[in-house]
Amino acid sequence: MSPSGVSSGSVAVSPATRGYRWPAEWEHHLATWLCWPKNAETWPGRLDAVERSFVVMVERLLEGELVRITVDDAAAEERVRGLLRQAGVEPDRGVEFFQIPTDDAWVRDHGPLFLVNDESGECAVLDFDYDAWGGKYPPWDRDAAVPRSVAEALGLARFEAGLLLEPGSIDGDGRGTLLTTESCLLHPNRGHAGVARSREHLEQAFRRLLAVDRVLWLGKGIAGDDTDGHVDDLARFVAPGTVVTMLEPNAADENHAVLRDNRERLRAMRDAAGKPYAVLELPMPPPLVADGVRLPASYANFYIANRVVLMPTFGVATDELASVMLAECFRDREVVGIPSRDLVVGLGAVHCLTQQEPGPLRLAA
Repeated sequence: MSPSGVSSGSVAVSPATRGYRWPAEWEHHLATWLCWPKNAETWPGRLDAVERSFVVMVERLLEGELVRITVDDAAAEERVRGLLRQAGVEPDRGVEFFQIPTDDAWVRDHGPLFLVNDESGECAVLDFDYDAWGGKYPPWDRDAAVPRSVAEALGLARFEAGLLLEPGSIDGDGRGTLLTTESCLLHPNRGHAGVARSREHLEQAFRRLLAVDRVLWLGKGIAGDDTDGHVDDLARFVAPGTVVTMLEPNAADENHAVLRDNRERLRAMRDAAGKPYAVLELPMPPPLVADGVRLPASYANFYIANRVVLMPTFGVATDELASVMLAECFRDREVVGIPSRDLVVGLGAVHCLTQQEPGPLRLAA
């Protein structure tokens, strides 16, 4: 199939009928994609600190996979190369740069979602429509073009989803089950005028696009989350049949009732074999506030790489407890704390800023 993209409107040409599926994040990666941060409006007065966190992410990711970084142009690439070298990271060993202009750094949501065909071993790009979380932060036209540019750069087939969706709003187990929220996917600011957007419509689309046959619906998102409730701040699959979920024990906190409701929903859910999920609880960090605004700080915004799990840390006592608990979930990987007090001022953290590309392990020589 040519990499020019095909319509998702016909079942005959859907990714699933072509043998593609969306692998779980813990499955093997060829690379992790980052979009280098540059938007001072996203991180006012904190961009230098944000870049330092990115350098740490690159350094640790290189232990197990390629790191592919989008930058606007040659000058930006040379600058990032310099930052890496200053930190002792050799950018010519395992780092690949792509000069793809963007509006902001949230590659989880504006970038490609990669599918894999288990029979052929081929990967493809699934290209969702993107409008900066319901039109909140214009402009977004360069971000919306990133999946097409990545597919062309890699020579991969590209499927046009015909659906407005940010991949940070969904989480999958690689075996046909997807976890998401009502507050985001059913929000009236999502979708196209005149196009139905309901549970049934979305579940049919996920079946066609991701080879997903079961969708688990949580309720609302955490306080401060401008995405209307992305699941990667709430609950995540960590293994088939096992989910970690955030919990706020303080009944006076505005997250308490929301997270309790999501936990109870998870406890009532069953996996594909009809068994209850193992539901593990992660503590919320204490409330973080910047400029009078509650920030969406959450340990659920971790990223699973080949050899490490990158976990956001906030310089608070619960960091250590969350790290120990995640280490129990990922005994074959090291849990690495990524300083995120500055990252989360942009209203996202580690998972929001990364995207996995599946494939066999291949480090640059």
